[in-house]
Amino acid sequence: MIDLDKVRQDPELYQKVCKQKNIDLDIKAFLKTDDERKAVIKEAQEMQTKRNAVSKDVPTMKGAEKERAIKDMKSLGDDLKKVEEKLGKIEATWMTMQLFLPSVPLPSVPVGKDDKSNVETRKEGEPKKFDFKTKDHLMLMKAHGMVDIERGVKISGARSYFLTGDGARLHLAVLQYTMDTLTKKGWKLFMPPLMAARSFFTGTGFFPGSEEQIYAVGNKTAADASITDDELSLIGTSEVSVMSFHADETLEVADLPKKYTGYSTCFRREAGTYGKDTHGLYRIHQFEKVEQVVLCGADQDQALQIFEEIRQNAEDVLQALELPYRILDVCTGDMGRGKVFMQDIETWMPSRDSYGETHSCSYLGDFQTRRLNIKYKDSNGKKQFCHSLNNTCIASPRILIPIIEMYQNEDGSIRVPEVLQSYMGGQKKIG
Repeated sequence: MIDLDKVRQDPELYQKVCKQKNIDLDIKAFLKTDDERKAVIKEAQEMQTKRNAVSKDVPTMKGAEKERAIKDMKSLGDDLKKVEEKLGKIEATWMTMQLFLPSVPLPSVPVGKDDKSNVETRKEGEPKKFDFKTKDHLMLMKAHGMVDIERGVKISGARSYFLTGDGARLHLAVLQYTMDTLTKKGWKLFMPPLMAARSFFTGTGFFPGSEEQIYAVGNKTAADASITDDELSLIGTSEVSVMSFHADETLEVADLPKKYTGYSTCFRREAGTYGKDTHGLYRIHQFEKVEQVVLCGADQDQALQIFEEIRQNAEDVLQALELPYRILDVCTGDMGRGKVFMQDIETWMPSRDSYGETHSCSYLGDFQTRRLNIKYKDSNGKKQFCHSLNNTCIASPRILIPIIEMYQNEDGSIRVPEVLQSYMGGQKKIG
């Protein structure tokens, strides 16, 4: 949700942001609906007040006067019912339009239509130069019995897979290493529900707009109009569950910031990506992710400091794995409706001869907390909406692509990164 007073005060700004974020919403039309809603609410309240007054006086009346009053009450009740039905329709339109209102990005955010306008801000590490002909992750994993895509597809369809043997062990090692790294820094670990009701997808900003990417329980898509809030969908990130943990709660300022890390399996349909990045384990329907989720006070400067912290946590993992990467400022057209500021981390993948996205880091202001009704009492006792942030600290098996390809040897074997060896029983090499 957006603070509607800000939209009413500066509609031109929000129309500009809609254009920058590729959102098809007419702000003037929304404000017209907003005014209509106010007028009909006022009309309904006046009619209700009049009916209550007449109802109060009826017991003191007699004869024809009483009959007229009862007749007038019935007529007023019928008119009120029509006005309430009108209000219901207007409010449904008003709420639907409101859910598309965007957060205003920071002035530093690059303006652009899509990811081609994202701006590289920094590189860390140098891509390794091999003195032999390299293999891609899929060739290496198949050679060492680490993956079986064919049988995965047989059982679950396209973009499915089995991680097997050392593939499964390496996958678990990098996830556990990341969770241990965060918990040592004081982050509280969650293993959240893997299903959530529609209201929590809406609350975190994924609905409306991303329904086609979500699996609804019952083999439907979440975009199916027959699905109600009583039914559940599989999460595409633990952000949905963990951010909703404090829904409809008021926190104490002394307890902020809340720093949570959610480990979960994630499910995505990847609708609209057929034929794109389908080789190997880059774009798949099921994966595991360690997500950072933060609730803090309504202080943008503090939130941006936390943004640096959570991105650095992800960088610390990549640096420990000795993987080259780069940081991108995400442009307006690629950042999503609720984002105020967003950066991606892309890790070097030799088989692509380029960087591939492995992490994202987002600051959303009070966009999610207004929807989820998460507040805190400030030092003056005043209730305010929290601000929220999130970051992918690691996602696997995608991160296995740069690990396996960067750590391959000429004989086809794969070195295990030093920080992961203890998580694999001291194993130093695969193959």
